Amino acid sequence: MRLLSPVMLAAFLNRVMNIHPSLLPAFAGVHAQKAALEHGVLFTGCTVFFVREGVDDGPIIVQAVVPVMPGDDENISERTDRAQEHSHLSLGDPALSGGRLTIEGRTVRIADFPAGDESLALVNPRSPHSPRMKRPH
Repeated sequence: MRLLSPVMLAAFLNRVMNIHPSLLPAFAGVHAQKAALEHGVLFTGCTVFFVREGVDDGPIIVQAVVPVMPGDDENISERTDRAQEHSHLSLGDPALSGGRLTIEGRTVRIADFPAGDESLALVNPRSPHSPRMKRPH
């Protein structure tokens, strides 16, 4: 884990991607999962982003959300996030090489990426504001 030089980043602007085991911009830096769990988050996840000079500070390409379950510890990333990280990195790479990514400020847009559907919003069932959800048996 090293910071790339500004010269390197300038030469490859919007070409260097990284994976981080949290939903950036929350919990940047090392020990992200431990910090997230200490803060009592109900969801964690991973973020694929373009590298900038700041630590874990570049425009976000794609994120995956993972619910925190009772008994999870800081190794939650080994259970869920690692597979999500690598599958989402693989989404960004062909889009990048195929010229399907555009960046507007800090927002990354992927051409032909399915539009969001508000009905797919994630709600952790432990939230007191969540509608009652039946768990599968």
